[in-house]
Amino acid sequence: MGIQALYAKEVPMKLGLSSYSLSRAIKAGEMTILDAVRWTAEHGGEHIEIVPIGFTLDDQPRLIEAIRRQAEEAGIELSNYAIAANFIQPDEASYEAEIARVQKQVDIARDLGVRLMRHDVASRPIPEATLTRFHADLEKLAEACRRVADYAASFGIVTSVENHGYYIQASDRVQELVHAVGRDNFRTTLDIGNFMCADEDSVIATKKNIGIASMVHLKDFYLRPAHRDPGKAGSARRAANFLRGAIVGQGDIDMWSVLRTIKESGYDGYISVEFEGLEPCTFGSSAGLGNARRIWNEV
Repeated sequence: MGIQALYAKEVPMKLGLSSYSLSRAIKAGEMTILDAVRWTAEHGGEHIEIVPIGFTLDDQPRLIEAIRRQAEEAGIELSNYAIAANFIQPDEASYEAEIARVQKQVDIARDLGVRLMRHDVASRPIPEATLTRFHADLEKLAEACRRVADYAASFGIVTSVENHGYYIQASDRVQELVHAVGRDNFRTTLDIGNFMCADEDSVIATKKNIGIASMVHLKDFYLRPAHRDPGKAGSARRAANFLRGAIVGQGDIDMWSVLRTIKESGYDGYISVEFEGLEPCTFGSSAGLGNARRIWNEV
């Protein structure tokens, strides 16, 4: 049974923001996570994802409750909790410790009252991020994800892997992991922009994986080929081409085709704008939310 059939009544399609988009302001002390919740509501967001960058929710029950209260007062939903994790560990004890740590993070998602939680799964340096290595690691990674998903299921939480970090970034690898885990409550957070880091076309990759998505991130990039190094404004991807974060709707992704694909698929979950461009984060986030809503209504 798909995520839409499981949770369609509880989670209609809503556009919002990942707090990651405002993390520069949070880290600079210009904004708190509570300010970010209120800011998102004031700029048209219907929900906010909580990503603990620039703050922590570990052993912070008062802050968790304050976030819930602020969202209620602002009239928006808390949609997702997203954390870092890596189940590739040097020994069995470290592997078990990482599973236990992520399960404890599930408790935070429960306390926030969210139904969705994204955790990373694995990372390797690009030279080691081969398909052969992925297949060798797959069962160990899948077992860790199963155990976290089974724990999360007792709270009605759907866990997910995002397509990022080079190692589990290509759409086929994400599919393999989701199917290997084999749990209805383990899906993918589908980031339309991150497919570019694995040298995939965002429209095609979105078509391939939207059916297993529990969450969608709208991210945009400018793309330049390897022979056109933009200097400090760009970062290399796996094929040695260059990417730079853009405001949603202003970069090189065909955002109209991507959003049409998502709409026609019947996806009815949360959609989050994720901004990581060079512009001020408040401007980039606000403009991205506006563009996403406009384009969604056009397609």
